[in-house]
Amino acid sequence: MPQGSTHRNDPLRNFRFRVEIDDLTRAGFAEVSIGASTVEVIDYREGTDPPHVRKLSGLTKYGNVTLKSGLVVGTGALELFQWHAAVSAGQLAQSRRNVVIIVQDEAGVDQARFVVSQAWPCKYEASSLGARVNEVIIETLELANEGIERVQ
Repeated sequence: MPQGSTHRNDPLRNFRFRVEIDDLTRAGFAEVSIGASTVEVIDYREGTDPPHVRKLSGLTKYGNVTLKSGLVVGTGALELFQWHAAVSAGQLAQSRRNVVIIVQDEAGVDQARFVVSQAWPCKYEASSLGARVNEVIIETLELANEGIERVQ
C-alpha cells in the first residue's frame, strides 16, 4: 500500500448481488453467470504485404447470461416461465428486456453494475426431481442478448 494511503481496494466478493429485469418483480437469484464478450479476429493479407497476416477486428459477440433461482410458488412465481413462453409463442419483439446485474460490497452498497441489453429467454429448465435427494428445485433461465456493458 502506498505510504499515506489508508484505503484498501479489496476485490468484490461474488455472493452479494441483485438482478433487475425491466418490469419483472422477481429478483431473488441464487446464481448469475455473465457470458463472455468476444471480438472475432479476421486475418487479412494483401498480395504485396510481407509474408504474415494483419489482424482486423470483426463482429463482437455477447455470450448468454444464465440466471438460476429456487422454484417458488405464490405471487410472481410464473414470471420467468411466462417470459420464456411469450418468446416461444413468437412474441420476441415484445419480450426483449434490459437486465441489470448489480454487485454489492459486504456492507450492501452497490459497487459494480452490468447492463445486459435487449435480453430474451432462449432456454428455460427446471432441475431434475428425485425421491432420494433433499435439494431445492432450481429454475434456470438462459438469456440471449445484444450487449453486455459494465457501467460502474
